[in-house]
Parts: sequence; C-alpha cells; structure tokens
Amino acid sequence: MTSTPNTKSIPASHESAALDSAHLGNIEGAFGTIQVGDEAPRTKMSAKLRTLVAIVGPGLIVMVGDNDAGAFGTYAQAGQNYGTSLLWVLLLLVPVLYVNQEMVVRLGAVAGVGHARLILERFGKFWGAFSVIDLFILNALTIVTEFIGISLGLTYLGIPRIPGIIVAAVFVIGAVSTGSFRRFERLCMILIAGSLLLIPLVIIVHAPIGQIAHGFLIPGFPPGAELSTVTLLIIGIVGTTVAPWQLFFQQSYVIDKRITPRFMNYEKVDLWIGIVIVVVGGTAIMSVTAGAFGGTHGFGNFTDAGGVASGLEKYVSKAAGILFAVALIDASVIGAAAVGLSTSYALGDVLGLKHSLHRKVSEAKGFYAAFAGILVISATVVLIPGSPLGLITVGVQVLAGVLLPSATVFLLLLCNDKAVLGPWVNGKALNIFTAAVIAVLVILSIVLTASVLFPAIGSAAIIGILIGGGTIAILAGITFAIIRTVRPAAPSADTVDRRERPTWRMPPIALLSTPKLSGGRRLGLTVLRTYLLLAMVLVIVRVVQLATTH
Repeated sequence: MTSTPNTKSIPASHESAALDSAHLGNIEGAFGTIQVGDEAPRTKMSAKLRTLVAIVGPGLIVMVGDNDAGAFGTYAQAGQNYGTSLLWVLLLLVPVLYVNQEMVVRLGAVAGVGHARLILERFGKFWGAFSVIDLFILNALTIVTEFIGISLGLTYLGIPRIPGIIVAAVFVIGAVSTGSFRRFERLCMILIAGSLLLIPLVIIVHAPIGQIAHGFLIPGFPPGAELSTVTLLIIGIVGTTVAPWQLFFQQSYVIDKRITPRFMNYEKVDLWIGIVIVVVGGTAIMSVTAGAFGGTHGFGNFTDAGGVASGLEKYVSKAAGILFAVALIDASVIGAAAVGLSTSYALGDVLGLKHSLHRKVSEAKGFYAAFAGILVISATVVLIPGSPLGLITVGVQVLAGVLLPSATVFLLLLCNDKAVLGPWVNGKALNIFTAAVIAVLVILSIVLTASVLFPAIGSAAIIGILIGGGTIAILAGITFAIIRTVRPAAPSADTVDRRERPTWRMPPIALLSTPKLSGGRRLGLTVLRTYLLLAMVLVIVRVVQLATTH
C-alpha cells in the first residue's frame, strides 16, 4: 500500500459488472490509498492498520449519518420521558444493524452494482421503479427532517433561521460536488469528529452511570407508562436506527470507493466501528436527557430537539445547551449528505447515468443535479411558512417502518442469488436470522400503520397485533421446517465452491441468466406488493387528512 496522488479511473473490463468506469481504480480513502491490483499479504500489524485507515469510511459515514435529526429527536424523547429504561433496545438492534449492512457490503464489493439496479434486473421493472420512487419520496421527507433539525439548532443558537438553512444547504451541496471522492470523505470525517461533542456533554450533565448500565442490561418497560405509547416509541427507535436509505447508500458508497472482496474484512471492521459509534451516540443522547431532566418539571414533557437544548440550559448550563445544538446541526448535515447521496446513487444506477464522487460536476451532471435538487426541495419545504413539519416527521417514521421490511426482503433474496454473489451467498444460519428479523419488522410495521390509521388505538389492540403476528410467524417457520424435512430441496445445479471467493466477482448483468422465481416466492412478492401499496396509500391519505385538518 502506498500513498499516491489521485489517479484516473480505468475502463471497465469485460469481467467487471461496473456501470461507471469511475468505480474501477485505486481505493482513495480519506487517510490513504490502495493501488488497484494490490494483492500483497498484510502480515505486519502496521500494514494492516494502514490498510484499515485507507478503507475506513463507508461504515462510519452510514452509521453516524444514521444518528441524524430524527434519531436525536427519538432518542431524546426516550430519555426525557422515560429515563434510561429503553437503552436495551439499542443493544438489541446491534446484530440487526450488522447483518443488514454486512449483506450490502458484500453485494457492493462482489457485484459492483448498486442496490436499486440489482432489484431492477433481478425482480423486474415494477420493483425496480418502486424501489427508486419510494426511496426518492422517503429520502426527500427524511432530508426535510434534517433541515428541521438544523432549523431547531440555529434557532436555539440565535442564528437567523432562513439564511442559516440556505447556508447549510449550499454547504452540503458544495461538499458533495467537489469532484473528489477523497475530499468529500475527509469532510465527512471532520463532521464525524463533531458528533463526538456528545461525549463531553455526558460528563457535564453527570449522566447516571448505574442507571445506564441497568437500562442496557435489563430489558423492561418504564413503570407506570402507557404500553401503547412506549411500544410506538420503541418502534420509532427501530425505524430511526435501521432505515432503508442505509442499504442503498452503503452498497453504492462501497462501490464508489472501489472496495473489492480482497478488503472485505477491513470494511467489516469499519462497519463495526460505525455501529459502536452509533450506539454510543444514541446512548449519550438518552443518558444526557435522562440525567438533565430527571426529577425536574421537564421530565415526561418532551417537545422537540430544540426544547431539549433549552431544557439543558435551564437545568444544567448554557454550555450544555450549546453543545447539544451544535451536535444536532452536525448530525443533520451528515444525514442530509448521506441520505441525498443514496438517492443520487440509486437514480444513477437505474437510469444509467454516470454516478461517482470521483467525477467532476461537468462529467456527471445528472448525478449532481439530482442531489442538489432533492436538497433544495427539502430545504424549501422547511422555509415555507405553515408547512406541516410535525406531520412530515411522523410521515417519515411511518413510511420508513412500512418500507423497511420490503427492503430487507429484497436484500435477503439478492444475497441468496448465486448468479449475483456466487460463493458469497448467505449461509443457512444467516438466512434464518434475517427471516426472523423480517417477521419482526413486518409485525412492527403493521402496529405502526394501525397507530396512524387509528390514533386512539389502545394497548390491548397493540398486544393483540404483536401476539397474533408472532404466532403466525412462528407457525409459518415451523411449517416451512417440516416441509423442508419431509421434502428436502433438490440439489442446486449451480452449486458453487466457496474456495473461489478470493477471485469471484459478478459478471456483467447482461450476461446473467434470467432468475427463476419459485411459486412460493412469487406468491410472497405478490402479497408483499399488495400490503405495501395498501399501507402506503392508507398512510399517505391519513397524513394528508391530518395536514388539511390542522
């Protein structure tokens, strides 16, 4: 590994599935370069560390971007209203985060093609179009929440809101449009360092360490709290921690960084570092609000992230409020950049546009125009007087909850597609775990959708959905296991040797055989399609009704 200046991308060879030639070439990270074709073994720890720091980026950015404005609000609400009693939810989400993101890392490094394009090619035009359209809508609304977070932070700091939001939008667009992948990643690393402001805030507030440990290790519900309210908040934590845009962003960013299977293990370490930071960040927000508001009139009376900053000033110190507001703005900026890029990457993949941060604006006009467009639209919505920003925030949480199970379904199917991943396909244990995660996500999605359609839904109804859904899922799993025992699947004709992993890459998409879906999978996709369309229509109608009412 050497540190060399930026080199031009190399033409895509007949063996590569890359849709943009800029996706091939040297790995040019924020802290180092790895030459294309470098297969030298890393035997010394110093060489391994140099390689790691060059690879670090995709996992860090996607995970820190996950602790965005929506996460700040959700975690702060949990801490201010219920103390540290819901910290265990973050711990339970760690394996879900890792499994989901590890699968897209594998897809990116081995296939070399973005998530949206793979869905289009392997499941048809409907699902390809659906994946991009719903991603665009959900991402635009998510970026609106990022600018809401920026607005709240600016208001607390006494900075004029309108010019502040305009400057923030211009900064994010400028950071992405430098024409240098390395320059963008370095800017992200500076912003990631800014997210560490939460650590001294924990110290200033004197967060209760014993309660934090108890909240992590002992799952439970806040005593005396309304079960339905807490359940919906837990679903909110799940939705803000595990989001659909993460899958599209990390797979495309791994491709754009030119990471190959040779460096897969280093990227997994990068992902683990990011997961640790996202859990530490979520824990810090919950702990700070629990420590600051516990025993005060503010406890149990969460309003928004701006109210948290003001409460910190009131109950702790002005410095605490400032640190929280700055960290909120920093997180919102990272989130806006990552979520916006996931949209641009997906559109570039599906429409066949040049889509790489290695390219200058003049070389990839459509890619950068899509990014700037979604940022400008989202910022404008926040600036329009009377915009239903609260309802938009609710809409984001609900739509993310509705769409996440389908995104994970396609992720699981792609990671079992031997034409795409060859010897890198999932193992049996990973498939079982992911199927269980999908079942849980579907049940939570139904609860969330029901809560929007029927705002007065009570604890009994929610418990009924959870028990009924869980029972159906368990029975379905048992039935499938019995069928597989009685009638084992026929040996696959395209069995691959996992020893081929070091050299195996997905061929160009045009050379892949058309996937054959079993009757069961076709039925499952039809049911999924019907549920998604109905749930999305009902939720959108309900949100519009609430918006027009208010």
